[in-house]
Amino acid sequence: MGVINITPDSFSDGGQFFKPDQAIEEAQKQLHQGADVLDLGAQSTRPGAEEVGAEEECHRLLPPLIEIRSHCPDALISVDTFLAPVAAAALEAGANWINDVSGGCRDPELLRVVAEAHCPIVLMHSRGNSQSMDQLIVYNNVTTDVLTGLRQRTDKAIKAGVEPSQIIWDPGLGFAKTHDQNLQLLRELEQLNQDGFPLLLGPSRKRFIGAVLKEPRPKERLWGTAAVVCRCAQAGVAIVRVHDVGPISQILQMATELW
Repeated sequence: MGVINITPDSFSDGGQFFKPDQAIEEAQKQLHQGADVLDLGAQSTRPGAEEVGAEEECHRLLPPLIEIRSHCPDALISVDTFLAPVAAAALEAGANWINDVSGGCRDPELLRVVAEAHCPIVLMHSRGNSQSMDQLIVYNNVTTDVLTGLRQRTDKAIKAGVEPSQIIWDPGLGFAKTHDQNLQLLRELEQLNQDGFPLLLGPSRKRFIGAVLKEPRPKERLWGTAAVVCRCAQAGVAIVRVHDVGPISQILQMATELW
């Protein structure tokens, strides 16, 4: 899954793909480099980010989405949103599935939208929002608590009409987790695979990699990201969400052969 942030303030590439022509060029590049899915987001979810609301999110998202769908008719497009109106508009404009960092908690109507569309949804584990997540990091055991949280979010989704076969799990690396907690989740990924839901992980360029490498520049964390992606291949993760599609695609091809 290749990341295309249609935002001015995302943590590592804010503003790069804000205009439709920039987003189209990046989409075509990522597909050529081996992306199976394009993940478009118009609301930054980095710690401390301000929420812009559904109207502004749609204003940012829809023009690039429509153009990418027009230029890349066969592309699989995911939209990163936690708001039902944005999800509904995105699906109508040609998106294939929804990636909700709140796991359906922020706007329960989003689950109904997904259920009616019979489309896949990524349910991610998180706590609070961008303003509060860094204060919500106390767990009894981060792996078992994340697993419990994902099961609870899944039960709510199924009760809302989402088909179990359409659910993808994301343990939420970097969302209300410390550096050590992120590393524990990665070491214990097999525990998150036991319920049979495909796993999606988004390690790309994140702070915990920077902490390990002592590298403050997000774009210089490629090789740390690569190491995490190899661990994901080993653990049977279904999807990795990354910025650097070309090199990571090659790394995944090799790691898949090894494991």
